[in-house]
Amino acid sequence: MKWLMGGLLVLFVLVGGFLLSPSPIDSKAWLPPLPPGLDGPLKPNERLRLADLLAVGEVSGPEDTTVDAQGRLYTGNSDGRILRIWPDGRVENWADTGGRPLGMVFDHHGNLIVADARRGLLEVTPEGRVQVLTRESEGLPFRFTDDVAVAPDGRIYFTDASSRFGPGQYRLDLLEMRPHARLLRYDPDTGKTGTLMANLYFANGVVVAPDGKSVLVNETWKYRILRYWLEGPKAGQAEVFARNLPGFPDNLAVDGHGRYWVAFPTLRNGEVDALHQQPWLKDLVAKLPEALQPAVRDYGLVVAYDGTGKALLSLQDTTGTHLKEITSVNPVNGVLYFGSLHNDRIGRLPLKAIPGFGDIQR
Repeated sequence: MKWLMGGLLVLFVLVGGFLLSPSPIDSKAWLPPLPPGLDGPLKPNERLRLADLLAVGEVSGPEDTTVDAQGRLYTGNSDGRILRIWPDGRVENWADTGGRPLGMVFDHHGNLIVADARRGLLEVTPEGRVQVLTRESEGLPFRFTDDVAVAPDGRIYFTDASSRFGPGQYRLDLLEMRPHARLLRYDPDTGKTGTLMANLYFANGVVVAPDGKSVLVNETWKYRILRYWLEGPKAGQAEVFARNLPGFPDNLAVDGHGRYWVAFPTLRNGEVDALHQQPWLKDLVAKLPEALQPAVRDYGLVVAYDGTGKALLSLQDTTGTHLKEITSVNPVNGVLYFGSLHNDRIGRLPLKAIPGFGDIQR
């Protein structure tokens, strides 16, 4: 009997301590829209399994990719290195940011502009020299610099996914469901950084429209893409470009025909949607070890949208065994490159090899 009483006492102390300990979040209730059906252009398929795999086992978390004028592929590694992959498949260490490089793109002068989650917005010269361009806007430091795009006029648009939670804490930001994110702009001519939009829900991917008149930015936790107008009668205003998406949207890209390509690390999660309606329960879940929190489903998903936000085509790997947790898709010279935050490979797929792609060109 003594051992039973002792065990109950220990259990009481543990449970009581868990319930009374402070939560790392102050969550807010949100009622998500019902998930869209996976039909039409979103019908499950295995098109992603047609992709070639590059640098398998030689990269770790290649979240984004970009290609230089010589056809060499660049990606960021989880240990802070930027790797260069030659057309013959050779992988070399090219630079080291000392942080966590995520989104990246070349500017008009051949410099690699990098959104480093820990260090801010960076510039890497053709010689591999790294320098910080900006770390804050209007006195508020970046905590999670995420994606980046360069406009035709040379100005740089980028996102701070959260001003409260840093890399590795995105689950807490999701559960808290408060608007900690911003869309930002850096002017290389003046060295000034400005905030275009604040109070966003995990601002993630960003891309400039081909005509330079607007910028698209993801609100990952709200399953939607916003368009922020830079010019015209709506300048300075935002509107929803695409809503109620089938998963959590990540990086954005646009091809030469005005099609927007969206990477989805995973599909919608019914447990997360249900939790959003119970803030007190989210506060408790946030205290649990990550292994006991809602898990990411292994799945590969990329969707192409037209200029009005209509889905045209999806590329999927329904088991995630070939390509999963895709965080970026970049169209370059008729080829798509796929990056991933937690994988050891980069995918490559020519557009002409995609079944059904010819139909959306008509």
